[in-house]
Amino acid sequence: MLRQSLLYLSDNQTLRRTVSEARLSRRLVDRFVAGETLDEAIAVSRLLNESGLPVSLDHLGEAVITKEEALSACDMAIRSVERIAVDGIDANISVKVTQLGLDIEEDFCLANLERILRRANELATDDGEIFVRLDMESTDYTEKTIQLVEALWGRGFRNVGTVLQSYLRRTPGDVKRLNALGSRVRLVKGAYNESEKIAFPDKFDVDDMFVEEMKLLLTDGVYPAIATHDEQMISATRRFAFEQGIPRDSFEFQMLYGVRRDLQQRLREEGYKVRIYVPYGVSWYPYLMRRMAERPANLLFLATSVAKESPLGRAARPVAVGLGVVAGALAASAWRGRNSK
Repeated sequence: MLRQSLLYLSDNQTLRRTVSEARLSRRLVDRFVAGETLDEAIAVSRLLNESGLPVSLDHLGEAVITKEEALSACDMAIRSVERIAVDGIDANISVKVTQLGLDIEEDFCLANLERILRRANELATDDGEIFVRLDMESTDYTEKTIQLVEALWGRGFRNVGTVLQSYLRRTPGDVKRLNALGSRVRLVKGAYNESEKIAFPDKFDVDDMFVEEMKLLLTDGVYPAIATHDEQMISATRRFAFEQGIPRDSFEFQMLYGVRRDLQQRLREEGYKVRIYVPYGVSWYPYLMRRMAERPANLLFLATSVAKESPLGRAARPVAVGLGVVAGALAASAWRGRNSK
């Protein structure tokens, strides 16, 4: 129930305006978003690199409605690739196909993706390629996104891959499909509001599928990314890799900027590669709400930050009240769960 509410709020324009206009929001957002500009994102990426953590840059935004907006997003992706090369950042980039014009015209979106990939290939060095990940959105775009990867692969691009979501019932087949292609896959649990016909509603089923698909990727995939903060999923991955003799440098864990920084460093110190997903841009609100839906415990951090870091003035009150209500619902849900056992 809490997850569904958060996903609903991610599209609520009234709450979006309230949160965006509150002065306190900037402090809260800074924990999870690297800034609104590419310069800020590069600065954060450099600091993460200095800690031994490569990154994946993502300029936030989706579902553009004009070609001008899509071309602007394409130009930003190219600038990101160029800055990675010029500044010597250990990074790749993530892009959303709806941000690049998929809803306008598929061939137009494909042309934009080719521009980005071609420029990334031009800037590749002996140390490696600049990889471009097509982020996965709602199931309206799952098949189209995979088809775009296949089309780009058919045109000779090998520095492209996508994301698969373990909560979708179709995902085991998609894992095998992309493994056969040879394309790299990032595995996530999923953060969109989907029907039970399409997605597993129960967390236990989602976790079981995540483990099943992780095993397929580690045994048959090409340098997969296991993207989770769930320590049970991480332990299952480590255990399976050890049992099967899978080298630690043949896959990577991926985590979100600002989430479980202790776990990020611990895994890195144990010899695993950990890449940090670094979002930036002005369209941070829906991103942040979806992250809350993926891991509602993040709400406790936000509510605690409000309580500890600021006296509640007029601007802060809407944020604090909203977070308090949701965090209260989370606590009540946890209490009911404990007492029903």
